[in-house]
Amino acid sequence: MIEVERLTKYYGRFAAIKDVSFRVESGEIVGFLGVNGAGKTTTIRILTCFTPASAGKARVLGLDAASDSLEIRKKVGYLPETVPLYPWMRVQGYLNFVAKAKGIPSSGRSSEIERATGAVGLDRVTGKVIKTLSKGFRQRVGLAQAILGDPPVLILDEPTIGLDPRQIREIRHLIRGFAQDHTVMLSTHILPEVSQVCDRVIIINEGSVVAQGTPTNLANSFRKTSRCRVVLKGPESEAVNLLSGMDHVLSVDSSEASGDGEVKLTIETSPDTDVRANVGRLAYEKGWDLLELRGLDATLEDVFISLVTGEAEEAPTAEDLEETEVQS
Repeated sequence: MIEVERLTKYYGRFAAIKDVSFRVESGEIVGFLGVNGAGKTTTIRILTCFTPASAGKARVLGLDAASDSLEIRKKVGYLPETVPLYPWMRVQGYLNFVAKAKGIPSSGRSSEIERATGAVGLDRVTGKVIKTLSKGFRQRVGLAQAILGDPPVLILDEPTIGLDPRQIREIRHLIRGFAQDHTVMLSTHILPEVSQVCDRVIIINEGSVVAQGTPTNLANSFRKTSRCRVVLKGPESEAVNLLSGMDHVLSVDSSEASGDGEVKLTIETSPDTDVRANVGRLAYEKGWDLLELRGLDATLEDVFISLVTGEAEEAPTAEDLEETEVQS
């Protein structure tokens, strides 16, 4: 379990995070979502006892990050955004080094490394030099070091960044498997990551939590209009004009590229209004071929964009702020 209460971190006069509060329950996979510079990595560094908070409380498994940092480090598996690998080492040697650093007894070290490599699919490459591995396998090595010792809490910072689509699917599958025996906090700015892996979402923007809940509940709560998609064969201008004149229709978007005589439209209507039956009748009356007609649910992307619109593109990262603090 992770508990964060009014957590604040200043770098000089700049507040990287402000009054951040949330909980992650045992066995949950929770997505920590925000654009670069939103405060995700700063929060994670406090939870993993890498840096102290300026104010507020952070507890992991009931332990205080300020006073019980050594105990927390024993119980948390951490995958930072930049995986801490030694490229000249072989996978087996690197994991043995990490296991020793984590205090895993020598008598059980080999079996624990075997368990971790088996869990992340590294069995066939343990004898290879890390620098010869693909990025996907290097990411797996990072995950293996995080789960060594079977920590009850896993904190993963951008675990699929820079991977190709096949590698991303593999890492997502691994993360979903971790939830059976671990509490997982997954930091990312990649929306499909959250929708496909996480039970709940926490969205942080400009250093503050702006929303949290299940992806479905968040999407429904932020839905201000209803939408449906229409694909038909008929005159585009006439279709747009007639559909725009229907009751409760707010707009008709025809910007999507059309081809082969098809017209692709998105109709936006008043909340909780369904115009599909009326659209179907109109198409029948006009003799248009109706190829597709379906409602569009609000998405996590809609929520995310509505909450973070206007944030500066060049927000300082945790690394920038740490460096500034050291130099000052």
